[in-house]
Amino acid sequence: MSRIIDISPPIRPSLAVWPGDTPFRQDFLARMDQGANLDLSRITSTLHLGAHADGPRHYGLGAAGIGERPLEPYLGPCQVIVVRVSPGARILPSDLSEPISAPRVLLCTRSFPDPDRFNEDFAALSPALVDHLAAAGVLLVGIDTPSIDPFASKALESHQAVLRHDLSVLEGLVLDHVQPGLYTLVALPLRILDGDASPVRAVLLAD
Repeated sequence: MSRIIDISPPIRPSLAVWPGDTPFRQDFLARMDQGANLDLSRITSTLHLGAHADGPRHYGLGAAGIGERPLEPYLGPCQVIVVRVSPGARILPSDLSEPISAPRVLLCTRSFPDPDRFNEDFAALSPALVDHLAAAGVLLVGIDTPSIDPFASKALESHQAVLRHDLSVLEGLVLDHVQPGLYTLVALPLRILDGDASPVRAVLLAD
């Protein structure tokens, strides 16, 4: 049986979100410890919460929502690659420590070390790297940071490159405990029609 490696941060009120976005909040409508016959709660949150899949409409006018996306990119063989770049740098094809050997690539940068504390100098993708991945037949790219573009980017050049190539995106992964290599990725987004993103429970299956 495959070993399951969780690569999702815990969802709790302390989980950092993009500055100005809506943090996670859980409100109980009924509680058994207060005499109710069951627990019942509701949540308020950004869709870009923890490990999440961006929908194309997040960065493309009139593009599909995450609920309209095919599921195939989020399930199947993947490769975890460790990259070492300076704080805030964009990752270039030359920064990859090994050749691409799977249709899903997850990049471990270790540049966003604490999911509960937002730091702005995380690493991001370069448009050149997105072009390189697409040329190698990659369907999905994931990263252990809040965004595939740098914090200060307004043009979102890497998001636009992803849109041109119709790649799928995972952000907010936790990969510092994962050895580089080949795995099976399972990270299905919720079927949120017209959604700009969806939280995922991202895991790797290791033989």
